[in-house]
Amino acid sequence: MRYGTIVVGAGLSGLLVARVCRDRGESVVVLEKSRGVGGRLATKRVGNAVFDQGAQFFTVRDPRFAGLVAEWKSCGVAVEWPDGPAGRWIGRSGMTAIAKHLAEGIDVRREHRVASIERHGGGGWELAIDGQEGLSSDTLVVSAPLPQALALLAAGGVGLPSGLAEELGAVGYHPCLALLVVLDGPSQVPAEGVALKEGSLRWVADNVAKGVSPGARAAVTLHSSAAFAREHYDRDEPGVAARLLLEARPWLGDAEVVSATLHRWTFSEPQATFREPCLWLPELRLGLCGDAFGGPRVEGAAVSGMALGKRMA
Repeated sequence: MRYGTIVVGAGLSGLLVARVCRDRGESVVVLEKSRGVGGRLATKRVGNAVFDQGAQFFTVRDPRFAGLVAEWKSCGVAVEWPDGPAGRWIGRSGMTAIAKHLAEGIDVRREHRVASIERHGGGGWELAIDGQEGLSSDTLVVSAPLPQALALLAAGGVGLPSGLAEELGAVGYHPCLALLVVLDGPSQVPAEGVALKEGSLRWVADNVAKGVSPGARAAVTLHSSAAFAREHYDRDEPGVAARLLLEARPWLGDAEVVSATLHRWTFSEPQATFREPCLWLPELRLGLCGDAFGGPRVEGAAVSGMALGKRMA
């Protein structure tokens, strides 16, 4: 089947582009390789505990994003962080609630891993999908992390304008290791969480105090520093967990650890951003967007998706 637009990646920026296409009356489908939507707007359940394992909150600076957040608030999917600093926003039942809201009414196909992308000589795109029937479109948007986007295009022999591929390829990413810790008693984590600048940990938050895990006694998200993640990324889970738990002990108090689940973020945040908030190549009907363009925050990904939708229109 042929669509007006295919969006690869159901992260925040990709879903926002898809909404613009849908609102214009265009046929659009979003392909997502994982089981969920939202990318780093990720919420995971471990038993009775609920964790935000990716982005922890977002702030609002850009007027365009402010309008979007006002909509999320009115729909009841976003609230200000309870007992946290003013201006921090979260998903009411976890950060992925925002992505699920954006995906409503859009043809999002989960567990659809794009194997290759090819450009038709006469125009248009052909996408091969692992274990699924291929799809075609007039326009293609890739919102996946830049290394993945460029690899897909290169594998299909899609050439970008001179120098552009090199410029995009120079945008690197920081990794992060996220440890989701269930405790048998209350933690000692302040309600607003703890941001750290030194050591193996970068962030500590209790999702019970945050209000997204009412069924647990403590559900603590630990985010490693980028330096720790680079050094320990491929090491075994028990060893990584032990190192992070040792450093986090002051915030875990006397409670015993019931479980510790590790998630590895290869593309946690871009080290730098592209010079434009998105990339639109009208001669190819190709768009790229995401936090590597708009900036490493949730707001940056959203602004990038909105900017690309506007340029495509």
